[in-house]
Amino acid sequence: MPDISILSGGAAHALVRALEPQFRDASGHGVTGTFGAVGAMRAKLAEGERPDVVILTAAIIAELAREGTVLPETVADIGAVETAVAVRGGDAAPSVGDEAALRQALLTADAIYFPDPKLATAGIHFAAVLDRLGIADIVAARLRTSPNGATAMAALAKAPEARPIGCTQVTEIVATPGAELVAVLPKGFDLSTRYTAAVVSGSPREEPARALVTLLTGPAGKAARRQAGFA
Repeated sequence: MPDISILSGGAAHALVRALEPQFRDASGHGVTGTFGAVGAMRAKLAEGERPDVVILTAAIIAELAREGTVLPETVADIGAVETAVAVRGGDAAPSVGDEAALRQALLTADAIYFPDPKLATAGIHFAAVLDRLGIADIVAARLRTSPNGATAMAALAKAPEARPIGCTQVTEIVATPGAELVAVLPKGFDLSTRYTAAVVSGSPREEPARALVTLLTGPAGKAARRQAGFA
């Protein structure tokens, strides 16, 4: 049987892979996915790419439903993901519990890894955090950006610097070997992003696509969602 194709924000990558064996056993279909920065995935849809299922932020999925790009009755909530600070595995975790501590942790780091500040949800937010902290210009030479959160955390895990730090969504931190979650961004600088899934209009595999959305968002996938970092 043909695979069900997914176009998704990177936050859902680990969740999809965790539930794929269960879905394959139940439906006979595998899952083929393209995962990356939400803005980049939205651009692919705008350019005409048509997967069977999309997983993006709730606001974008609502827009796609209004446009008729996805079937409105299939829109379902996966959960919320916090944006957080990470360190390389084995490194000491800095204090980031308030504005002053976060500012100091970032100023002390000799490299700061995070996703695309123009297309990635966490990257856009973190760039704004640096501005609000008043340190964007100070740390500019230490910034290490990647196309998405997964690649940013993979780079952090292998960072050559002595004191690297990173920031992206919790799901991408916990899914990356060699990266360790420190804590979510402190109140006032925090970001919780809600993700939803939907079946794309005109999918030739609508029935199994609906089943996949049900698995990703329903009771059967609850434990996997929590383990992946969704709240």
